[in-house]
Amino acid sequence: MMLFVAQGAAAASRELPDFSRLVTRHGMAVVNISVTREVKPLGFLPDTQAPISPGENTSPDFSRRYFEENPETTEENSLGSGFIISPDGYILTCAHVIDNAREILVRLSDRRELSARLVGSDRRSDVALLKVDATGLPAVVIGNANKLHVGDWVLAIGSPFGFDSSATAGIVSAKGRTLPDENYVSFIQTDVPINPGNSGGPLFNLKGEVVGVNSQIYSGTGGFMGLSFAIPIDAAMKIGAQLKKEGRVRRGWLGVSLQEVSRALASAYGLNKPRGALVSDILPNSPAAKSDLRPGDIVLEYEGHSIARSTDLPPLVGLTAPGTRARFSVFRRDRGMQTVIITLGELKAENPVRPAYRRDGPAIQSRFGLALSEMSAAQQKYFDIDHGVTVAGVDEGPARDAGLRPGDVILEVDGRRVSDVSGVRRLLEQRPNGRPAVLRIRRGMTTLFLALTTAEPPP
Repeated sequence: MMLFVAQGAAAASRELPDFSRLVTRHGMAVVNISVTREVKPLGFLPDTQAPISPGENTSPDFSRRYFEENPETTEENSLGSGFIISPDGYILTCAHVIDNAREILVRLSDRRELSARLVGSDRRSDVALLKVDATGLPAVVIGNANKLHVGDWVLAIGSPFGFDSSATAGIVSAKGRTLPDENYVSFIQTDVPINPGNSGGPLFNLKGEVVGVNSQIYSGTGGFMGLSFAIPIDAAMKIGAQLKKEGRVRRGWLGVSLQEVSRALASAYGLNKPRGALVSDILPNSPAAKSDLRPGDIVLEYEGHSIARSTDLPPLVGLTAPGTRARFSVFRRDRGMQTVIITLGELKAENPVRPAYRRDGPAIQSRFGLALSEMSAAQQKYFDIDHGVTVAGVDEGPARDAGLRPGDVILEVDGRRVSDVSGVRRLLEQRPNGRPAVLRIRRGMTTLFLALTTAEPPP
């Protein structure tokens, strides 16, 4: 019996990967980055119940400084990681590691310390490119993040809490993750232990190839909690190449609002399953507005890349050079598959903050659990629309199940514009049972499609 257990343990150990050769061979290209910056306290602590960058200073001194009375601008030192991508001294790291840096110092694996110059930084992707004056440096081997599979082993090397050349391992937990305010990065999620100081370090596969740049963690404490996120190396290298060439990143811009395709919407459109990115709105004077793309189209392919979710499209468009004639395969309700060619523009500044909702007028109840009211002229001007009906309240029933909220403005029912409450009620009440009705609504300054079940409830 003991022999059987010993043999089983030996077999199990042989199945586990041996990272020692990988660390010995490729760890020489990983560097420690020390940054000196001037900071002015904001008077509050950041919310840690959200994804944070594993390079943020979470020391007690940091907390005290944020609560001092009349604090003055002070000097702050922080640590991060990076890796050498060419023997002539180009280093890839995260933008937040070197943000507002007054001085950047790079420490190599042979303990040499070199002053680094910032070539360029891109906050949208959290990628930065540095340059040190040196030659013959050890460089990493660049891999292909698209070949990663969920469950694959991966290894991170970095400087958590300043402990140089620390190696941690885990598996790929998911691919194609998006985080709040991160529309242009499709992250690799892992369970590799990542902590403050790991930011900018490489994520290796078992071949010793870099497949990602460790960027963020999801934490309630500031430390590792099993959720780590890395920027795919393919995207990071493309951004690094633009930073090297131009010092900035030029992103493709389409000019649309997107939403997920729910099961109800897939049924309403006649799709066999939920997939693609639903175009909920098109910005005026945008590249999309100058094309044959329409609100309500579902993008299923972009330049040959399959679009499974709405979050798949923005990173692909963003990495396409402005001026490119891009091919979109879209599913159009009642028309089937269509091909749309759009010449992409260049992404500029962020959109302004969206205004809050205001409500006027009496409510009229319907059997859908929906309270509707007419829009006033002031509301139409406020939302910059010339038609629509306001959702004044939502009770239990199909409307709540569809996702309607008080303050929404119904613009269309099954592609037909509506301008008054009676028009909405007539279109919904007269619709035969079967497929859900497709509502086009305005929520704040965002336009969405929702599927409203019109079938009579069972007796």
